[in-house]
Amino acid sequence: MRTDFLPALGRATTRRAVILGGVGAAALLAAPGNAGRPRTARAETPWTGTWATAPTPATPELTPLPADCTVRQVVHLSLGGDEPRIRITNDYSADPVIIGEVWTGIRSGGPDSTAMWPSTVRPVTFDGRTHIVVEAGVSRVSDPVPNLVLATGEDLVISLHLPQRTLTGTLTSHAYQVNHVLTGNVAGAPAPGGGVAVTRWVLIDGVSVRTVGPSSAVVAFGDSITCGANSSVGNNRRWPDLLAARVRAAGRPLGVLNAGIGGNRLLTGPDIKVPGAGGAVGRTRVEADLSPDMGAAGLRRLDHDALSQPGVSHVITLIGVNDIGSGTGADALIGGYREMIGRSRAAGLTVIGGTILPFGGSWYDRDGHRAVRTTLNRWIRESGEFDAVVDFDAAIRDGAAPERMWAGYDCGDHLHPNDAGMLALASAVPLSLLS
Repeated sequence: MRTDFLPALGRATTRRAVILGGVGAAALLAAPGNAGRPRTARAETPWTGTWATAPTPATPELTPLPADCTVRQVVHLSLGGDEPRIRITNDYSADPVIIGEVWTGIRSGGPDSTAMWPSTVRPVTFDGRTHIVVEAGVSRVSDPVPNLVLATGEDLVISLHLPQRTLTGTLTSHAYQVNHVLTGNVAGAPAPGGGVAVTRWVLIDGVSVRTVGPSSAVVAFGDSITCGANSSVGNNRRWPDLLAARVRAAGRPLGVLNAGIGGNRLLTGPDIKVPGAGGAVGRTRVEADLSPDMGAAGLRRLDHDALSQPGVSHVITLIGVNDIGSGTGADALIGGYREMIGRSRAAGLTVIGGTILPFGGSWYDRDGHRAVRTTLNRWIRESGEFDAVVDFDAAIRDGAAPERMWAGYDCGDHLHPNDAGMLALASAVPLSLLS
């Protein structure tokens, strides 16, 4: 377990945090009386999400995993509790997946390790069985794992034995986490060693825990910036992870769930059938030439990836830059945001809008795209339609050249933040919004 990654970012990251008032209070524009709306569905389950990812269909060139292999995967927990439940997903595959065994345990070792502390290794069952068949288009939630207490900020290993050659048609292509594929059934072994390193998650998309007292979760809903693009692998420096670290330091019982997908757009996407999709899908548009790992349009996947998460009470949006980069205008995006706000509120959630980051100097900096971002950000800040606003743009832009990201936060492509920039985004979210 590593809990020291915030201090390790050093002085370069704290410069802007001081300018923004430490926790980004100056970046908040709130609509009075709306924030903190209770999540009525919260009473339906005592389990709250502690980790999540937003999977997509695999790309056609994906190589199947060989028969009789073990996939050991690491996930970073944002909320502590006991009796975790693990969600196995085959939502986007055309074929059933056979899983021989699932084991879990608290991760031991360094950032690239998939070893487990021996005393924490537990079998995972589904309706009392260790062997499961997950049909195409289906997710399965495990039984509560008994006698396993998880601390906030720990890493959990989820280990799957696949007895047959398996095309993992549902995955997170960019996990920014080292996982391992090993030969044979070593799912329950504490530290088998070896294997082939991969940086994706396959067939998993959520972990929830039972908490002692009241708890809830916030979903970060976005694109590659939220997914963690260009953050350092294995160090959990995606901005939702860094927000979770702030929440943890404040002692708040809140899970932070990452629903970011690289390349994702609010209004357009590849032709993907999303289980449980809702909303006015006529507002979205399918583009057949888009890669499936960009995920369905945000409005199509909103219910599946955000509104149905266990214990969710808030959603923070940071999505739209890829729409702008593909030529979508401000009016269309505002209409999409209004639908997202309405559906989220109907589900009982508090909706927090995030302004779009500057992209001056990037491949999106053309064809009047700056003006679209300016118009959209003005509406996000001033319309009063969100319950509150987090001004991510103000947190990360260059004061001398506001259409550009500050160089100390820029990964180099002028579109995605580096680790320091991820911390700036996390620091811009006032924790008072997440009560």
